[in-house]
Amino acid sequence: MPGRSDRPSWTTYFMDITSLVAKRSTCLRRSVGAMIVKDKRILATGYNGAPTKIRHCIEIGCLREKLNVPSGEKHELCRGIHAEQNAIIQAAFHGVSINGATLYCTNLPCSICTKMIINAGLKRIYYQDGYADTLSEGMLKEVGIEVIQFDGSKQGEKP
Repeated sequence: MPGRSDRPSWTTYFMDITSLVAKRSTCLRRSVGAMIVKDKRILATGYNGAPTKIRHCIEIGCLREKLNVPSGEKHELCRGIHAEQNAIIQAAFHGVSINGATLYCTNLPCSICTKMIINAGLKRIYYQDGYADTLSEGMLKEVGIEVIQFDGSKQGEKP
């Protein structure tokens, strides 16, 4: 059926999968998913949660909640690894180069993840929702990583 209008664009396709990845999150505050893609191929995925063999917050509770730590602050007071970090770590663990790839993420990365993204050589970020960390936005702009908020449209796509 040529010209099917219900076929998702590449960006929509990858963002939909990223939203599905976020459902694996074990964070009590925010479910985040991330996916690294190059040449229309999924290289790695990640969601936020505790490291392997460490009990998750869904099992023992959230330290950040107990201490009333606002979103975007004091990242070190968390058992979890961010989704973007997990995706980068998975690529490294399996020996997959992500240099020049695109990150799809349900949220704009924080400043810690942004530093990893920069040094990993990622070139573009698609995200759905913002995040309370203005430092990350400034760093991404400074190094020229293209940042695109996904709104579901097919315009300006560069998978």
